[in-house]
Amino acid sequence: MQPIWQPSAERIAQSEITTFIREVNRRWNKQIANYADLHRFSVEEPERFWTAVWDYCGVIAEERGDIILTHGDQMPGAAWFPNARLNFAQNLLRRRDNAVAVVGLLEDGTRHTLTFAELYDLVSRIAQAMTAGGVEPGDRVAGYIPNIPQAVAFMLAAASVGAIWCSCGPEFGAAAAIDRLSQVTPKLLITADGYLYDGRRFGLVQKAAEIAHAIPSITSTVVVDILERGADLTPIPSARHFSEFIAPFAPRDIPFAILPFNHPVFILFSSGTTGTPKCILHGAGGVLLENLKSLALQFDVKQDDCVYWWSTTGWVVWNFMVFSLALGARIVLYDGSPFRPSTDAILRHAANERATFVRLTPKYVDTLMKSGLTPRDSLDFAALRTLIVSSSPFGSDGYRYIYDALKSDLHLGSPSGGTDPLGSLVSANPISPVWAGEIQCPALGFKIEIFDDAGQSILGRAGELVITRPFPSMPVGFWNDPDGSRYRSTYFSHFKNVWRHGDWAQITPRGGIVIFGRSDATLNARGIRIGTAEIYRALARFEEITESVAVSQEWNGDSRVILFLKLRDGVHLDDSLENRIRQSIRNDLSPRHVPQKIAVVPEIPLTATGKVSEAAVHAAIHGRASPNLNALINPDSMRHFWPDALPELMTE
Repeated sequence: MQPIWQPSAERIAQSEITTFIREVNRRWNKQIANYADLHRFSVEEPERFWTAVWDYCGVIAEERGDIILTHGDQMPGAAWFPNARLNFAQNLLRRRDNAVAVVGLLEDGTRHTLTFAELYDLVSRIAQAMTAGGVEPGDRVAGYIPNIPQAVAFMLAAASVGAIWCSCGPEFGAAAAIDRLSQVTPKLLITADGYLYDGRRFGLVQKAAEIAHAIPSITSTVVVDILERGADLTPIPSARHFSEFIAPFAPRDIPFAILPFNHPVFILFSSGTTGTPKCILHGAGGVLLENLKSLALQFDVKQDDCVYWWSTTGWVVWNFMVFSLALGARIVLYDGSPFRPSTDAILRHAANERATFVRLTPKYVDTLMKSGLTPRDSLDFAALRTLIVSSSPFGSDGYRYIYDALKSDLHLGSPSGGTDPLGSLVSANPISPVWAGEIQCPALGFKIEIFDDAGQSILGRAGELVITRPFPSMPVGFWNDPDGSRYRSTYFSHFKNVWRHGDWAQITPRGGIVIFGRSDATLNARGIRIGTAEIYRALARFEEITESVAVSQEWNGDSRVILFLKLRDGVHLDDSLENRIRQSIRNDLSPRHVPQKIAVVPEIPLTATGKVSEAAVHAAIHGRASPNLNALINPDSMRHFWPDALPELMTE
């Protein structure tokens, strides 16, 4: 095998990580020559490494303190920069000139921009209004708002006064939003009158009213106009239009609340597909350090770059994106369907905005592939340097498509991490080769290992992806978990003093990583654990298949693999197609991967982030209710998986 992309000598020399390596070598008389050397330094000398990240990225703080790490041998229990005091928002609002900071795009073609100066002034006015309304450090401010510039401004305003931002995207139903937000008792609710998606208008006033009535802690609701000016807010108690909320306040210098390093800045919600969503509490300093490191060193984001991280406000990647402001880069927000007005809509935005960094999902790339599109023939990607594809395992066919159909000279990565660490555990780096289907490297600062069931570190075979040393963006806890028992049981109960992330993965001979799926969703085929991502990659080339989900079925004292397919309109699962599917899986993988049963369903359950919910399907085929149907955007799809709907699954 040969790498699918190799960085040029010029690109290596001009990268941020190369400059950072020079600084580390000079400062500590090191001889770091490549990424592997730097990663080794980052996990063997973490105090020096994270101090270097702090200085290189210019973290703004009233005080850092002399102590970098205490209890560094404990997870949980380690404490980073225990004497540091800073404000999260101050770091993201450091630039105040007239360069564009935020571009807001709507599905109907509407485009709004905020310069860095305008963003600062808007945050100032919102923060004053929040303070006047009684919002104090530690209070929760909840977003139920589309991906628009005001959402960024509200988050930064909350952080500037020391409040904690938590968000559900408006694609969540009211019940799902209440499941999450009621746990954290927010004081202020931020929403909009509605949003546009796939050519339709969706009102939010009635949903916001349900949320406000169901959560007594909400004392006020602010509504941004999107669909119309001056919508009737009568159904929502104590509601005001955004313009009315900030009208009394003129911009001024923001008196940022200076707070401890671990003062909470975000509450992120887990998917909730296996029970009540967890409320994951993240400290300001740790997530700031982790994401500045990631953007600057792993993804080579620079001042004046353009970062387009397609997302909704309820997804952790939205949080990832906004850190770009601290590096002086502008961000592009899009609210709408990724396929409207055309299948390549996201790429058209990226080309039009001269994006230098773009993030897509494997599902989006798969759709482009199956549509037969060659975007480079009609779109100008001259500015694009870095593309990442994440949210689920990304196969080698997708890598080849990107280089063939988008751009041949491009740093392509597929990092993985997410909501729990608010960062990437395995990541990309711009000075090393890219191999198709393989995540490039463990992320800087993360001691990644693969454990077998006995807790022994292994190489050359699949096992549990774990982190064996503390890292700064580790959650500071869960909300409503006073003794920390739920927090410890989530990450540290499987292996002592080790973070178990829940991915089934393998380290390659080159030091890269392949993730086969969630370890709690791996298939057990006659005693052998199989990653679902392997099966999905084998199915990716079938144009007849639009979605698939594979699960284990308990059967006659053993287990077998069941594969569910959603097919394109007009396609039927005849013997020919079924035989081709089975043969492809057998040839690409092994006979053990071949499903014992294949069934067609009209719809497959998806979470709000577009991921297939294997846990919900597994529960349903065994006649058990999914723990939290509100986590799904299409809960009605579950009726297709109950045993009485699929009698053929009850036979040999």
